[in-house]
Amino acid sequence: MPFTQREAHPYIATVRWQFAKTMPQWPHEYTVREWRPDLDLDFVEFTALIRREGVIKPWPREAAHPRYHHTYLELDGWEYWTMGAPLPETTVINRARVDQPPA
Repeated sequence: MPFTQREAHPYIATVRWQFAKTMPQWPHEYTVREWRPDLDLDFVEFTALIRREGVIKPWPREAAHPRYHHTYLELDGWEYWTMGAPLPETTVINRARVDQPPA
């Protein structure tokens, strides 16, 4: 049975989210898979959920020729995405406030 958005909430609340200091012009946070090896299955399931139920959007959104097209899943005012590597190679989940414009 697939991992659901409801099942994602405890994972989101449990893991550490680090502000991406190297990209202040694009405020977002990230969590790293290896920070919680005990939650590896949840990391994988949440990544699969993002890709299964998310929406593909261009980035940067205001660019005439966006550099990326990632899959974003919106939950509770946040957008979650990964960089698109195959699931076994994915190590980071990113998130940004939906209502937060770029700096």
